[in-house]
Amino acid sequence: MAKAALGHQGVMPLVGHLSELRRALVISSAAFIAAAGALMFYANQILKFLLIPLYELHVTPIQVRPMEYLFVMLKIVTIGGVVVALPVILWQVYWFIKPALKPHEVRSMFLLVPVVVLLFGCGVVFAYLTAYKVALRFLVLLGEGVAVPYISISEFINFTISFLLPFGLIFEMPIAALLLTRLGIVTPSYLASKRKYAFFVAFLAAIILIPDPSLLTQSILAVPMYLLFEVSVFLSRLVHRQRRQAEVLAEPA
Repeated sequence: MAKAALGHQGVMPLVGHLSELRRALVISSAAFIAAAGALMFYANQILKFLLIPLYELHVTPIQVRPMEYLFVMLKIVTIGGVVVALPVILWQVYWFIKPALKPHEVRSMFLLVPVVVLLFGCGVVFAYLTAYKVALRFLVLLGEGVAVPYISISEFINFTISFLLPFGLIFEMPIAALLLTRLGIVTPSYLASKRKYAFFVAFLAAIILIPDPSLLTQSILAVPMYLLFEVSVFLSRLVHRQRRQAEVLAEPA
């Protein structure tokens, strides 16, 4: 009986975790379905908004396949649904891992979720207002006088998504540095030693994404990207200092 009870006690936590995981997946899926369903009524307006930079260049997208427009609508609804439901999904991740966190980690994660969402949104908006329009203009008008730009609607949406979403991830750099430092994978000194590489990569990315000979235009993109790296180093120092203090306090007297 004792052995059976022990086995039962050993199974319950696993069953509890699976139940919590199922609950998180159900709520996240419901949030995505609800967001995607709501966006279905606005997908056409969203598409028209995304096409504004192309219309400003006096280029009208074309449809080259019968179902191309439908697939574009589905892509907008799917990706938009994930983005809109992202806060709910992240909250479910937080509540799932919360029992395994220490009290101070619970407070940190509680604040981390809205910051992650905010940074992602800032990255996408920043890219749209700076690099995106400049890069699109350059690429579309590159063959001016030689070739007439006929751009399919699916190719344009694919370009827009592949250009903007990575910036949302780039703006998560401080959060990634914070978590990696907390896990002991990186240290502030290691990040600080990579400053020259971060500076080089930031300006190289700006040169590639903004093919404009003006250094001022390229700096609009490069400087914020490099500042994100410096913020990452600063946060890494704070977390590393906290870890060292916790280790000192944990040492036996």
